[in-house]
Amino acid sequence: MVLTMNRSALPVKALDVIRTDNFTPSSPLLTDGTIGQTLTATTDTRPLNAPASRPCEELLVAGTGEPATERDVVRATAGPLAGLIVADFSRILAGPYATMLMADLGADVIKVEGPGGDDTRTWQPPVRDGIATYYLGVNRNKRSIALDLKNDEDAALGRELADRADILLENFKPGGLGRFGLDYQSVADRNPGIIYASISGFGSGPQQAALPGYDLIVQAISGLMSLTGDPNGPPYRAGVSVFDIMAGLHATIGVLSALHHRSETGRGQHIEVNLLSSALSAMANHSSAYVAGGVVPFRMGNAHPSLFPYEPLPCSDGDLIITAGNDGQFRRLCEVLGLAELIEDPRFAHNQDRTANREILRPLLVEQLGRRTKAEWFADIIAAGVPCGPINTIDQGVGFASDIGLDPVVQVGESDLAIPSIRNPITFSETPPDYRLAPPGLDEQGAELRAWLRSPATVNTSTSNHPEPKHPGRAK
Repeated sequence: MVLTMNRSALPVKALDVIRTDNFTPSSPLLTDGTIGQTLTATTDTRPLNAPASRPCEELLVAGTGEPATERDVVRATAGPLAGLIVADFSRILAGPYATMLMADLGADVIKVEGPGGDDTRTWQPPVRDGIATYYLGVNRNKRSIALDLKNDEDAALGRELADRADILLENFKPGGLGRFGLDYQSVADRNPGIIYASISGFGSGPQQAALPGYDLIVQAISGLMSLTGDPNGPPYRAGVSVFDIMAGLHATIGVLSALHHRSETGRGQHIEVNLLSSALSAMANHSSAYVAGGVVPFRMGNAHPSLFPYEPLPCSDGDLIITAGNDGQFRRLCEVLGLAELIEDPRFAHNQDRTANREILRPLLVEQLGRRTKAEWFADIIAAGVPCGPINTIDQGVGFASDIGLDPVVQVGESDLAIPSIRNPITFSETPPDYRLAPPGLDEQGAELRAWLRSPATVNTSTSNHPEPKHPGRAK
């Protein structure tokens, strides 16, 4: 299939960028701000029961004169999620983190912000060129449009975006989008293929919806803070917003699962994730200690309730984390420390023995470790196949990842506008993440997105076996 431009077409900034499945451009894209190239595409013959695409009147399929579908004017990207449109009505951390992961993998994420912008634009210091690094950390590869949903015209544009999207993700107060016609049922009535993900603090039920939820509140209510800190000191929050991140990951997993379901059935669905449920799931062994064992765990500083050694141990110049998670690792640790006699000591024979007798074993290990520096022990213990590591600062952590070849820092965007960012943690052999767009300024792409949303988008049923498709899907 070959796509050509109708010469009366609008500039690319009003239309997005041509995208076809498995395309190769016959000439470079985006050279002068217009779509004047021809794209050659191979037809995807996999049977997909996705809803049909919308035609875009500005693009014609060469040789037929038929309009290309909206799927073909999604932003040109690579990656496993290329061709999907994500309407991102979320803000702060959990939702933006989820949509950034999707954007890294090729989805065209359109970030909808209120007139004042995402809250994290003002969460500073620190800043880079006057922009909060908090915002920069979770908003790459997106395009921004500012919509005041209390304004009728802007609300209509928001609904049009939802109608064209594959995925909508929001973290408004449960039910908060209903008055704008942007709740799940209203969107699904118009766009039955929509995958609609909602993130909240505590859920959307009658006893849940009114409870506002920030990560710190959930760390407290879930019990995590009772597990964090010195046993004789006060409870502490984790150093990062762990449950915002967990909820974002759970939302992403839900969206990807729903995409597979849609590919089989053609039907979208509503996904709900809340921080408290994510917290209880993420505390894994501690939650299980209570619900399966009737044991209420309590903070132990840096010690582990079920393993020893599994904590910082002092060397001559500072602490080294040492984790001997099984009997073989403990044996090798004793050998490298010159404590071979401990290997056959029945008090330390198995993990449960070492855990029960940690107050006896710990001083024996500490005495030997104190004879050398942490760097010296680190090299020898690692060489013996026992996990260990220094307690680094963030800059040292990034530096260590660089030293071992993980290349953790990438440049996002192009030329002088590029900013450094942390690499997406997933490696793909065929469809790697990319870093095409720096985090957008507020409403940076607003004009082009408004033009696109105001352009005709009629339903084309000729490419699908679904009777009334309303959402831009891939043709069979």
